Amino acid sequence: MNELPPDRSGEGPLRVAMVLPPWLSLPPPGYGGVEQVVTGLVDALVRRGHAVTVFGAGQEHATAADFVSVVPELQYERLGETLPELAHEARVRRLIRPADFDVIHDHTTFGPLVAGRREVPTVASVHGNPVGEYGEVLAATDDGVGLVSISHAQRRSNPGLPWAGTVHNGLNPADFPRKFAHSAEPVLWLARFSPDKGPDVAIRACRGAGLPLVLAGKCNEPAERRYYEEVVEPMLDDDVAVVFNSDREATLRLLVEARCLIMPVQWNEPFGMVMVEAMATGTPVVALRRGAVPELVRPGLTGLVCERENQLSEALRVVSRLDPAVCVAHVAENFSTDRMALGYEAVYRDFATQR
Repeated sequence: MNELPPDRSGEGPLRVAMVLPPWLSLPPPGYGGVEQVVTGLVDALVRRGHAVTVFGAGQEHATAADFVSVVPELQYERLGETLPELAHEARVRRLIRPADFDVIHDHTTFGPLVAGRREVPTVASVHGNPVGEYGEVLAATDDGVGLVSISHAQRRSNPGLPWAGTVHNGLNPADFPRKFAHSAEPVLWLARFSPDKGPDVAIRACRGAGLPLVLAGKCNEPAERRYYEEVVEPMLDDDVAVVFNSDREATLRLLVEARCLIMPVQWNEPFGMVMVEAMATGTPVVALRRGAVPELVRPGLTGLVCERENQLSEALRVVSRLDPAVCVAHVAENFSTDRMALGYEAVYRDFATQR
């Protein structure tokens, strides 16, 4: 689908400091898109001969990298607060010795604001939608920081930011069970309970198609619980099953057993890792054309992309024509962790030589 980034492995190994927000662990105990991506990236970089040190919270991790605990306990209960992340960045700055690293890869929200004070070149992956207030934060990025978009659509949404490159998220296809024949039902929606993710749209679309639906959603935070209780719960009937906060094993089983993944996003999705995970199991995707959806799904081969909500029901009916093996091959070719590592390696080298 896309040309491979240049293979610069002959230029010698890099020493990479990987900085996590204080509420993420590698890998996540349950479903966590960013954590899964960073876990795969870290391990792929190590396989390619680079020395990677993860700076994070807590005492445990399960990657091939070295690990430095910045704070003894994960700060998950303080997710979304400003001070824990800024304090985390201050601690990281004290811990990273410039002589030990060639590049820092920051995955925090506020890292781009403060990382320019570091003596080591920093690239920062933008995992959210870079507009609005978040866009204002990113626009204030220090001169010593290069931003990396996770899709071309994300980059187009705010082209004036100091982008240093675009690298699609990736996964290890070997980690995913595969289906070898089409599943008749049910349709699966897998996301956090939020109006941006369109669970209400999924319910209407499946009812229009006469198909059962599984809503497998993250529902931990107050806003998620409130949205579920006020909007989703009143819509439920016997044709909709609900699974809250499923662990990794249960999530993979749901993906394999699904007729398709429905992705009725109501915002410009910066990436949508769940679509890649679904296709990795051989499960096609039915989605609305928003954000990065057209970059991930090959219409008519690995899924169906609809322009309007009223087209979803028919797409759900006919998606069974698609071949699971084509979905798996598409992910292996375009969204592997090795490909992602190659992309970031090119960004690291290009950016570090410019500083």
